[in-house]
Amino acid sequence: MADGTKEKQNQPRSSFCLHVTECFQDGSPKLSRKSSSPDNLEDEKHGQRKPGGWKAMPYILGNDTFERLASFGLLANFMVYLTRMLHLDQVSASNIINVWSGFTNFAPLVGAFISDAYAGRFRTIAFASFSSLLGMATVTLTAWLPQLHPPPCSAQQQTLGQCTGPTRAQLGALLLGLGFLSIGSGGIRPCSIPFGVDQFDPTTEEGQKGVKSFFNWYYATFTVVLLITQTVVVYIQDKVSWSVGFGIPTLLMACSIVLLLVGSRVYVHAKPQGSMFSSIAQVLVAAHKKRHIKLPEEAGMVDGKFYDPPIKGFFVSKLPLTNQLRFLSKAAVILDNDLQPDGSPIDNWRLCSVQQVEELKCVIKTIPVWASAIVSFTSMTQQGTFTVSQALKMDRHLGPHFEIPAGSLGVISLLTIGLWLPAYDRLLVPALRKFTKHEGGITVLQRCGIGIIFSVLSMLVAGLIERERRSFALLHPNEHLSFAWLAPQLVLMGFCEAFNIIGLLEFFNREFPDHMRSVGNALLSCAFAGSSYLSSLVVNIVHHVTGRNKRPDWLTNDINAGRLDYFYFLLVGIGVLNFFYFVYCAQRYHYKAKNVYTVEEKPYANQVELASNDA
Repeated sequence: MADGTKEKQNQPRSSFCLHVTECFQDGSPKLSRKSSSPDNLEDEKHGQRKPGGWKAMPYILGNDTFERLASFGLLANFMVYLTRMLHLDQVSASNIINVWSGFTNFAPLVGAFISDAYAGRFRTIAFASFSSLLGMATVTLTAWLPQLHPPPCSAQQQTLGQCTGPTRAQLGALLLGLGFLSIGSGGIRPCSIPFGVDQFDPTTEEGQKGVKSFFNWYYATFTVVLLITQTVVVYIQDKVSWSVGFGIPTLLMACSIVLLLVGSRVYVHAKPQGSMFSSIAQVLVAAHKKRHIKLPEEAGMVDGKFYDPPIKGFFVSKLPLTNQLRFLSKAAVILDNDLQPDGSPIDNWRLCSVQQVEELKCVIKTIPVWASAIVSFTSMTQQGTFTVSQALKMDRHLGPHFEIPAGSLGVISLLTIGLWLPAYDRLLVPALRKFTKHEGGITVLQRCGIGIIFSVLSMLVAGLIERERRSFALLHPNEHLSFAWLAPQLVLMGFCEAFNIIGLLEFFNREFPDHMRSVGNALLSCAFAGSSYLSSLVVNIVHHVTGRNKRPDWLTNDINAGRLDYFYFLLVGIGVLNFFYFVYCAQRYHYKAKNVYTVEEKPYANQVELASNDA
């Protein structure tokens, strides 16, 4: 993993090209700028774009911040709510969280498709915001109305398993609310960043600065939301009232809808540009139809050309034809009767451009790395489930009167990230750059690999600490270890997130073509979804396999009687295997090669020989 990849040295690079998107609509290879097509008829009439700019930012950032405050405020302490308020056992509560989290993280992929292809970003965000409000209101009602949750139960009764669990109707009401929240997240999260970028004109220096500043504000509000949800909101839920703790985010979600609608007068509304999925399907179908033909290099003589229409009117990152996944290149081979007199394809399901083919190759190449992320994220999902269970059995007092809520301990990971990233960016990267000659100090795949190592170490330390905590609890039934014992595993998990998640964000944004980056970011959410389902699968297998011969299973409701440490060590073994798999994939990965072309207006048909580039 020394390099993590092999890059083609003879491919020219450019850091000055503008961010432009390429769209193939209605089967036509015409190109348009995705972010510069407002629905405003007056703008189109005068041929000018009038972006909302910073006037639109309070409304967009406010809407997104309140949505995250609602959903994250629910998730941060949800394990405690399910076990204490609904009296679910540890495994059932973990399954609900994992399944809901998985569904929520898959939803943005669907939301991105609907937004790009049909509804547009504003309409998608507006509809999703109402869905989030409905979901939060439903979950708040489950805590407020006695008819929607089981009767109260003492801590001693809960330990003995004597509490009444939720009825089907009560559980159904909760799941209904969570479903509405997932729909809301699926519409807001993939659209909020692109909708904010739409407000700035990327062809001007002021617009480019605005986009960079918007990203800074976006991630700043993201961090603030996490800190608020894991401290203030969790404390209100834990010490004041669950209905109040859920009601405040619900009220803020209603305010976000008002903000979004009030700002509608200043927004720039980019038209839906069509989905990338149709382009992917066209390449697959065209390659299948031409599966029997031989590519020029295989035929011994050049008996075919490749369809490579030029780019018109502005800078664009254009992908060269590569030798990877050569069977897909057949979709771009021009045969008789494939082109119209003007040079455009007769059938877009039989002839695709080189750009379309290479875009699909970029997607396929990232799948193995994406799969490794699913396994490495499994350790992160434990922070919201079994780490909370550990904290509930520990002394969380700061002084004689203040007790830290169990769901707030994740702040340790956030503080680790907040302290480490500036030091990494300002101190470590410049030092590494002198030795590696790499602009980022290390490659993005190396960064991801380091993150996987930290995920394994965090589970190893978690197992060792849980073994010590359990031994102490059995020897001293009336005493509890301090919550500070959990700090090492949470600090290591913070390093895991700082390396792995941010590395993957950079990886997907770098390796995906410009107009497919929103889907690339959605794949990161899908990795979290996959990790939630994988975690749920492992939990259920462990729960059913280990509880035999009248012995409690490893994940029994009383963790002092179970063996949570064994479960952590199992995740260590899975993580080690995943690390070797990742190293294998990283060593064979080839980063995307880019060429920047400025092409004058020409006919669409541009036939090129197969490039011998294997980057």
